[in-house]
Amino acid sequence: MRKYRLIGLLIISSCTFVHAQQHDPDLLYIKSRMDSIQSFSVDLTLDVDIDFINMPTKKVKMKYTKNKPIRFSSEDFVMLPKRGLDFTLNSLLSYSYITVPRGEEIRNGKKYKAINIVPTDPNSDFSIALLLLDISNMRIAESEISTRKDGTYKLLMNYAKPTEVLPTKVEVAFEVQRIRIPFNFMGKDTEINRKKMRESGYKTGKIYLTMSNYIIDHIQ
Repeated sequence: MRKYRLIGLLIISSCTFVHAQQHDPDLLYIKSRMDSIQSFSVDLTLDVDIDFINMPTKKVKMKYTKNKPIRFSSEDFVMLPKRGLDFTLNSLLSYSYITVPRGEEIRNGKKYKAINIVPTDPNSDFSIALLLLDISNMRIAESEISTRKDGTYKLLMNYAKPTEVLPTKVEVAFEVQRIRIPFNFMGKDTEINRKKMRESGYKTGKIYLTMSNYIIDHIQ
């Protein structure tokens, strides 16, 4: 019986690699749209949903320059899981990878193309990612990224217009216990229920972002 189970696992693994692609063509097109952006800046309105943290709405400035880390600036401390806020796919696709088709998934009555991204370079800091591609508008609708050290991030992205490649609203869900949160530097207007924090087991937090005043420079 054990022999047959092993044979079955080998067959499943073989099927997965047969269907794997070096690079999904729709993903490559979306990436090319992202790669055309040289830099952008945008104003963020940020709200946190973690049951033991009461933090008022924050205002943040986000700046992106191609091939450089995303920078944030604010008059007050802002807690951001920066690893989950890469709208340009740079960190996700900077190392060699393959893509595996996962069929279609439906969100709010709309169909999206689902693919897995599997890194083939051991230096990559994520183990697998699931992307939902909006094929009609050629952009990312949702991503779920499992990192090697910081847990899993899930991003839901909304856009103001069909032609836009950068989102105007993003919901980020992340594993609270996997992130080092510097509570002492979250601002005097933030309240933390430390007893509730200690009693909390596995907990998922959410951040809600609203973007405005995009200034985008494209490669000439």
